[in-house]
Amino acid sequence: MMIPTIPTPDEILDKGFSRGKKAADLLRTQKIPKHLKGKKIEERRVVTACQVIKDKLKSILDAVPEIEELHPFYQDYIDITVGVDSMKQALGALNWAYGILAQLEREYSRKFKRTPSERASSIQREAYGRIASVVNKIEKDLDFLDFAKSKLRNMPTIDFEATTIVIAGFPNVGKSTLLRQISGADPQVADYPFTTKGIQIGHTERHWKSIQIIDTPGLLDRPVLEMNDIELNAIVALEHLADAILFIFDGSETCGFHLESQYNLLKQIEKIFGEIPIIYLFNKMDIEQDKEYINQFVDDPENTLFISALDGEGIDKINEIINR
Repeated sequence: MMIPTIPTPDEILDKGFSRGKKAADLLRTQKIPKHLKGKKIEERRVVTACQVIKDKLKSILDAVPEIEELHPFYQDYIDITVGVDSMKQALGALNWAYGILAQLEREYSRKFKRTPSERASSIQREAYGRIASVVNKIEKDLDFLDFAKSKLRNMPTIDFEATTIVIAGFPNVGKSTLLRQISGADPQVADYPFTTKGIQIGHTERHWKSIQIIDTPGLLDRPVLEMNDIELNAIVALEHLADAILFIFDGSETCGFHLESQYNLLKQIEKIFGEIPIIYLFNKMDIEQDKEYINQFVDDPENTLFISALDGEGIDKINEIINR
């Protein structure tokens, strides 16, 4: 989501009042009847300040897309990352401020017309006080939008027309390594849990078919309601994007999680996403493993591959499946 640079209330007011002063100074050089000049100058100052501040707020509102018009994946991603309700509340506050400033602009235009020139300066100070009060009331909303801008800066760009393969499994089972093997992506790979802090995407094309491969953050074997934000991002990817899932087991258990826990996670995913086809991958076969022990967790031998993502063993077979 492209959120523009968010100014502070002081920056907004400084810009509005500065432009208001310049507009007023320009009017001083023009020939205006003496009995009208004072109030015309101050009216121009207030109206210009209101317009400049309104334009700034509108530029922010126009730059942020309507959340309801976004793909459900993005709606859920925003909700997990910063909160959809909080985002709507902040944007609603800016819209409220815009409306109040428009009212003040009209109110003080009428007021200056009825006010003698000698009172114009006091009316201008009154108007500026009310303008400042409105802008300062949205300080926490501007702060939130600045926070949302930083949090959503790296929101993934998804090709919703491509065939999408989602890689899932426990942390440190080899998901990022597999993504690097079967696509052009170059994700960070390291030997500690939760290496993948966000969704990473690789793209490939086979037989004129665009294929998008998504590496999800590591999932833990626990109910969805107990998952953290990183894990929830993975669930969102599975729910909204997957045409097929590559579920990776680490049969060597060097990831730090027992095969039984990995199997329980698979059962959760099968229950939640029962309509999505799943390919079962037992990774790290370059490490010596107990085949009899592993076979206890093979439910569908015809749909199961034994691979080494690190060495590239079995990658051709995965590509054959993806190309079907």
